[in-house]
Amino acid sequence: SHLKDLVPGASAWPRFVRNRSEQFEARLSMVRIEPSPSILFKDMVGSIMPIAVAHGEGRAEMTDAHHLERLRSSGLVAARFVDGHGETTEHYPSNPNGSPEGITALTTDDGRVTILMPHPERVFRAVQSSWRPKGWGDDGPWMRMFRNARAWVG
Repeated sequence: SHLKDLVPGASAWPRFVRNRSEQFEARLSMVRIEPSPSILFKDMVGSIMPIAVAHGEGRAEMTDAHHLERLRSSGLVAARFVDGHGETTEHYPSNPNGSPEGITALTTDDGRVTILMPHPERVFRAVQSSWRPKGWGDDGPWMRMFRNARAWVG
């Protein structure tokens, strides 16, 4: 997010600052993919999936009261932390960084650049999950994100 001035379409991105807990957070959390132009999350909208969290500075910090509203109305919020009922949450530990409205991923206007604080690369294989449905096979749900990237590149 500190490079947003170099990324076309990222001017609305917030800064990511120290977690509200004031500590490094490492755990599995749940996120929901939101409607956005992100090429990484194509055809994943509405998915609620476990994801690895490992960061000390993941809280989205807004510049003023209108910043959150601008993000919300822009459709650039690509993922949010959710609780066990699939509802957006600001409560710890479901939202390990304390970001407003559970914001954990943002994208650009054209969807070519997406930033997210959790780590899908740590849970893209089914065997990386402590539990999984029998029908999953070798791939976890985050593999779709990597396949979307590959399909976009060509």
